[in-house]
Amino acid sequence: TPSEVNIKTPSEVKSYPPTIKVYTRTGDKGTSALFTGERRGKNNAVFDALGTTDELSSMLGLAIAHLESTRASSLIPRLEIIQCLLQDVGSNIATPVDSASQTKLKRTRFDAQSVHCTNLEQWIDEMSEGLPVHRSFILPSGGLAASTLHVARTICRRSERLLVPLMSDIDKETFMFINRLSDFLFVAARWTAMQQQVTEKIYVHQQGRVTEFDK
Repeated sequence: TPSEVNIKTPSEVKSYPPTIKVYTRTGDKGTSALFTGERRGKNNAVFDALGTTDELSSMLGLAIAHLESTRASSLIPRLEIIQCLLQDVGSNIATPVDSASQTKLKRTRFDAQSVHCTNLEQWIDEMSEGLPVHRSFILPSGGLAASTLHVARTICRRSERLLVPLMSDIDKETFMFINRLSDFLFVAARWTAMQQQVTEKIYVHQQGRVTEFDK
């Protein structure tokens, strides 16, 4: 399960041999390759989605940096697991069902048993215990780490929107995971604020009244 994933340090991972260069020049004409080998324009919907999952992972990296040595640092291993899963999400996106071989589809299959979504839901339930109950909209706030997680949440929502046109080409669990991840990040931001004893800000109407959900 995801909770058993072992995140290795850079020193534990085999580095590239010095003969391999980071740049390839193959994208200099505005195209890039999918895992299938097919080349598409870099502004293709697939690369929009891939770029956004990369952006999301980067924002999670920033959140981790803000969480280090804080009261909420126990969240870091879960965020690192999610970063790894986002790499798998990217592999699935880069392997469209209609143009990939069965071998590559099998290799990039995402969460066939739906365990990752289940884990996210369990984490959400755990972190929700003891959270202050607000009947008003919560503004992105709660300190540096919590606010960074809120930014990650909005990137995740954008990733979800960009995946909608690709749903016939990706595994349904990929979309489910991204959808559930945004919920997780919302709760994680609130949990972080609580752990760090920072008061969240709530929406107040410009005329001064607090707007409740049921009004």
